[in-house]
Amino acid sequence: MARQRRKATDAEASALASGIRLRIIRLTFGEALTNKELAARLDKDPATTLYHVRKLADAGFLTAQQPRRGARGAKEIPYLSTGLSWHVRAPGDVVDQAMLEAYLAEVGELEAGDLDQTRLVVDVTEDDREEFRRRLADLLEEFRTRRPGPAGERLAIYVATYPSR
Repeated sequence: MARQRRKATDAEASALASGIRLRIIRLTFGEALTNKELAARLDKDPATTLYHVRKLADAGFLTAQQPRRGARGAKEIPYLSTGLSWHVRAPGDVVDQAMLEAYLAEVGELEAGDLDQTRLVVDVTEDDREEFRRRLADLLEEFRTRRPGPAGERLAIYVATYPSR
């Protein structure tokens, strides 16, 4: 059964209101990355990326790992997602826009044929709609908590439901 998400604090909602920050959370899920590594993956300036990393860390979405030495001997701090973003909901147009922005940026980087998507329109009652949301939330929660096997592949999932007018 899917857990209820709590309402995000103002600081959490502010941290989630950026497509770049949402991408950083996804990139650091299961793999600790330094600011320099994140900047390279996002094709952004390291100073800009560091601003976003600090905002996420301050809000509890990233946690610093043990410092390590980089290729030139400089101290580097890798960051790992805490998973908090799955447990909070941040209602509002700004966060919704950030999710769409992150999705479009990620999809835009894919090779042809790597995106598996579909569209569907269904007629549902209010009860059907609630059942669909609950079952989908349960399915997502089930897969979120599974431990990946040795040959596991990381998949990103974006789901949206909206009235079809």
